[in-house]
Amino acid sequence: MDKVSENPFKNRTADNLPLMLVTAFFVSLYLISNVMAVKVIGLANLFYFDAGTITFPFAYMLGDVITEIWGFRTAKKVIWTTFFCNIIMVVCTQIGVWLPSPDHLAETAAAYNHVFTYVPRIVIGSLAGFLLGELSNAWLMERIKLRMKGRKLWVRTIGSSMVGYVFDTLPFVLIAFAGIVSTRELLLMMAFQYFSKLIIEAMMGTPMAYAAVHAIKRWTKNH
Repeated sequence: MDKVSENPFKNRTADNLPLMLVTAFFVSLYLISNVMAVKVIGLANLFYFDAGTITFPFAYMLGDVITEIWGFRTAKKVIWTTFFCNIIMVVCTQIGVWLPSPDHLAETAAAYNHVFTYVPRIVIGSLAGFLLGELSNAWLMERIKLRMKGRKLWVRTIGSSMVGYVFDTLPFVLIAFAGIVSTRELLLMMAFQYFSKLIIEAMMGTPMAYAAVHAIKRWTKNH
């Protein structure tokens, strides 16, 4: 009986498994954040933010992990992949809005249409903010890593996010809401979204990044 040769891609796939998993979670969290953004949360009738603000920092955390382990070049590919995945989701769910629905499911169809009828300027703002924010975050994180010779991961995750969230929050809020809400409300939205994302990442995202980086390096060493 002839011996079946080993699949030449087997080991390569095993080596890439952590990257595949992190990328899958990164894409999922970003798409989930965009769907959650439909729900607006209000605190004391003063601060308003979308529910996606809660989950979005964890996508940033995974972006930090990708940059830390695999570098800016790989992170850039993942960011662009996520960008196009979001466009695909927008197109497909919008097609679902246009398709007809039976009368007895009119209430369900109305709920679906309410969630997935996108305001063009919000979509553009979201895409622009994500692309500018993530690319600047990944680029700066790698530069800080080189400058600090790989020490103090928390400085890289938080420091890069401080810049990345500026390029994410400002374009999104300006493109999506300028001219719709007052200047005061616009500034409050920017400030609250920026600082809430940064606090969530600093308190929860960064410890998770440490755990993820450690687990991936251990996996790579043992496989």
